[in-house]
Amino acid sequence: MTTLARATLAALVLSLGAGVIAARVQWAGIAVFLSVADPIGKLWLDALTMTIVPLVFGLLVGGIASAAASAGSSGVATRATIWFAALLIGACLAAALATELALAVSPVPDAAAGLRTDLPAPQIAAPASWITSLVPTNIIKAAADSAMVPLVLFALLFGLAVTRIDQDLRAPILLVFRALVETMLVIVRWVLALAPLGVAALAFGVGARVGLGAAGALVHYVLIAASACLLATALAYVAATIAGRISPLAFARAALPAQVVALSTQSSLAALPAMIAAAPALRVPAASAGIVLPLAVSLFRAASAAANVAVAIYLAHLHGLAPGPATIVLGALVAVPISLAAVGLPAQVSFFATIGPVCLAMGVPLTLLPLLLAVETIPDIFRTVGNVTADLAVLRIAGRGDAVAITGAGQGAPSLQPAE
Repeated sequence: MTTLARATLAALVLSLGAGVIAARVQWAGIAVFLSVADPIGKLWLDALTMTIVPLVFGLLVGGIASAAASAGSSGVATRATIWFAALLIGACLAAALATELALAVSPVPDAAAGLRTDLPAPQIAAPASWITSLVPTNIIKAAADSAMVPLVLFALLFGLAVTRIDQDLRAPILLVFRALVETMLVIVRWVLALAPLGVAALAFGVGARVGLGAAGALVHYVLIAASACLLATALAYVAATIAGRISPLAFARAALPAQVVALSTQSSLAALPAMIAAAPALRVPAASAGIVLPLAVSLFRAASAAANVAVAIYLAHLHGLAPGPATIVLGALVAVPISLAAVGLPAQVSFFATIGPVCLAMGVPLTLLPLLLAVETIPDIFRTVGNVTADLAVLRIAGRGDAVAITGAGQGAPSLQPAE
């Protein structure tokens, strides 16, 4: 856990407790304190929210262009990219269904109703008119309105189109978007440096208005988010077993060292050497691992995408919105390309950059994201383990075709047969 994360979590606990105590002892100055704390919390949240559209758009254009270029460079990269997309969609849809079922069995605590915001929720098109709103007639207006679905579609098309133009023209365009992203990240880091202050201001108001019920809601949230990550991890095992034609036990043995690194570091990048070392146990050539795994670490975050959907659905239920099937599917499908926006971002930055657009697409308010950020360290452990497990599953699935018998390559050439 970073110093900033520890400070933010401490600010949440202390300020939440201070708000609870102030309300119980009926402190005379609580109204004055809230009149100062509430605007500070709102300003901090707005400062983060203002970066979402340019940051996500720039990251998507760059990510799509990079993925398209990588997929076209080799057969194993193409197979891996196809499986990335398939497992992302499957994990997001499964997480959406499982979260709805989990909340039906164990609803959001009643005390969490006090966390609801008085601000109007973002507007989304009715299911009947959803298709006609996919293509933006004015992309500038869509960005101004934070209409994430048409904005994401346009970013996807733009990123793909960039790969089809001359290299001399493509490079300057991608450089501009890279500069845009880097500039937004500087602003986000400035804002996140004030996270303990912003979270403290928001948490005091929550503690004063909701009491200890807020703590119960946060624990409930952590369980839901972690469960979505565990589901994505389980799906990775299933995919490796069925599509990768490897026994679950053999895959588990091969994946365990990388999972341990992921658990201890909360970083897929830090687990990359351990994942590469797992290639022989998965009977995948080192050359294929050298292509698939760096691509996976850069583009593929199945557990994170699944958790993002679960967070958005949880917040929808907390605000009493009860999204319908069409809205849930919409959120799950938006989470797939949006997961590319986490490329190379610190966990605290990607939390807003990837969950914010899903919430906006589903018409869910963003006001509670800062409080969830303060406890994100726990679900992030499960996110990383799930991401690493899914990376290794795709390595086995996409790379097993390259582990064929080597004959005629010279006397005594080894035979590399896939492990069944």
